[in-house]
Amino acid sequence: MGLRRSLDEFFSGDAVGGIVLIVSAVAAMMVANSSLSGIYNGWLEMKFSVLLNGEGLSKPLILWINDGLMAVFFLLVGLELKRELLEGKLKNPRDVLLPGLAAVGGMAIPAVIYAAFNWGNAETISGWAIPAATDIAFALGILALVGSRVPASLKIFLLTLAILDDMGAILIIALFYTADLNVDYLMLAALPLAVMIWLNLRGAHRVAPIILLGTVMWVFVLKSGVHATLAGVLTAFCVPLKDRYGKSPLHGLEDGLSPYVFYLIVPVFAFANAGVVLKGIGTEEVFASLTVGIALGLVLGKILGVLGVVWLIVRLGWARLPYGATWLHMLGISALAGIGFTMSLFIGTLSFADATHMNEVRLGVLGGSLVAALLGFGILRTAPVPHVKTADKRDEPITPTDRHADHAPGSQASS
Repeated sequence: MGLRRSLDEFFSGDAVGGIVLIVSAVAAMMVANSSLSGIYNGWLEMKFSVLLNGEGLSKPLILWINDGLMAVFFLLVGLELKRELLEGKLKNPRDVLLPGLAAVGGMAIPAVIYAAFNWGNAETISGWAIPAATDIAFALGILALVGSRVPASLKIFLLTLAILDDMGAILIIALFYTADLNVDYLMLAALPLAVMIWLNLRGAHRVAPIILLGTVMWVFVLKSGVHATLAGVLTAFCVPLKDRYGKSPLHGLEDGLSPYVFYLIVPVFAFANAGVVLKGIGTEEVFASLTVGIALGLVLGKILGVLGVVWLIVRLGWARLPYGATWLHMLGISALAGIGFTMSLFIGTLSFADATHMNEVRLGVLGGSLVAALLGFGILRTAPVPHVKTADKRDEPITPTDRHADHAPGSQASS
């Protein structure tokens, strides 16, 4: 019983998502630089096909992970976004103003810094969006390690900023990372989407038909040239928040998917994409414009973008600092927002296909995220302990690891 209780406490903690990602990334680097590298690369390049009468999909395993498994990741992100928009932290525009504008600054300035280092380089400028992302699980995991030294209001601020950051990343992928369009497949994708919208409007009780239709739409979207992970977001927005019986299919699906996404899909993605090959890396690779642009964008860009916008908004009197927070707290939170990892690596795979550039992407993302994590943790550990009342549990952010408990049958949704 003691071991079981310890395991339950471990997997219910905010830090576990970040720990799992770290282990996956370290494992990928160890394997990629060992005698197992040939097996590792061969596994990623292994072709897997789903064909009917010679027609269908035939892709390397790495693309099934990046296009297929990550569509499930974006399905969960979409469910979270819909819930927050309808009944959570994004419902009240006043509550969104400060973290929302901070999220915009935290995406724009890193992109500008990256572009400054890669301007005029046609081979690398396409990666401008890589340092714009924030990894929710990683950032909240590091914040959890700080403990009670951080006021609860800052956890809500960081979560809201990261959610809005995800929304921005989804828009960026849709607008700037779409290949040549095949209109015929795009029109076919509209058919299952129309049926899913109808099921959503009538408050469908079962989610299986929606998931099945979403899978069909995913195939059509993939063949249309639009990045297929967007099918995950569209499917999520077609899952009813409330069905005709008053229950929540959205909460149920979100709760069911969360452990698989954060303890299986995201670690598998990290293991497949974080394998930096260290052999042959010298000063030329470390100080390449691609590597430096990503790393400085994540570390310096996020701090300037998030903290700078917050300072401006507070100075103009449009909003106040989160309750109990100091400017030193905000500096630490701004640094944590520079942990890009999952989404940054994902955008990197959309930007570059060759091994040389992808190795520089991994080097910049992992290096920048590590520095951002250590910097944010160090600043928040030295910040003064907030002399405020402990927030009620209802004010705590819903994290990937405790969302399923808050929405369990018979419990009240925390949002």
